[in-house]
Amino acid sequence: MKEIESVKESDGYLNRYQHLSSCCDCEMTFSVYLPPQARDTKVPVLYWLSGLTCSDDNARTKGGFQRFAAKHGIAIVFPDTSPRGDNVADEPERYDLGQGAGFYVNSTQDPWRPHYQMFDYVTAELPALLEANLPLIPGLKSVSGHSMGGHGALICALKLPGEYRSVSAFAPITNPINCGWGKGCFGAYLGDHEAVWEAYDASCLVEGGARVGDILIDQGEADEFLHEGQLLPDNFQAACDAAGQSLRIRMQPGYDHSYHFIASFIEDHFDYHARFLK
Repeated sequence: MKEIESVKESDGYLNRYQHLSSCCDCEMTFSVYLPPQARDTKVPVLYWLSGLTCSDDNARTKGGFQRFAAKHGIAIVFPDTSPRGDNVADEPERYDLGQGAGFYVNSTQDPWRPHYQMFDYVTAELPALLEANLPLIPGLKSVSGHSMGGHGALICALKLPGEYRSVSAFAPITNPINCGWGKGCFGAYLGDHEAVWEAYDASCLVEGGARVGDILIDQGEADEFLHEGQLLPDNFQAACDAAGQSLRIRMQPGYDHSYHFIASFIEDHFDYHARFLK
């Protein structure tokens, strides 16, 4: 774990690191914001999972998260969205498959299988590394994300009950087995059997009995991908209603899919997670 950048912000430090991942068998980059409280004590952590085409850099520079993390004394971890490198499989002509589009699954299919083990990376390897090397309270963590990363946040919490104190999302892909992005990535990473895909689909997980305490989602009503049928929040709402899973989807008039939308409501999400992390 090698520090490659450090910037003071909101009286804490936004640091960037690289390390050799055993899960993904390549060098991975991630960022961590340590609030000022981390100088004196260990702090809880919010994992933020980003969307298609993003890296660890997007949210840390566009979202305005750090001032709210400093207010609540919460660290933020920004993982990358996929493995990267010259030897890592990719589809350069596509933005929705390959590098930048790991979809937070453990791939079972070649050529993706050797490196694309993102579920294990974000839920096990990275937290263990950080809790051993930074002033984080072991096990005291929550998860959130945007779009593909919102999908990631939901499945991390649903597949690992009790692992995260709380979960939220912005414009998540909630039923990937029924949208173009999900079908394209799941077919490549997981093979042809849709029953295997269901293990990484939030709507299917809820239908199959997975539960968390509560879920908060913000969704822009002017989101172009909502209207293209990529996000399918109505399917997730129906699954949660049928199963008795607590869910709040707040439809936000006029907002799109961008970080302008996220920056407008991220304070609410930090207030939400702080209640569980303290």
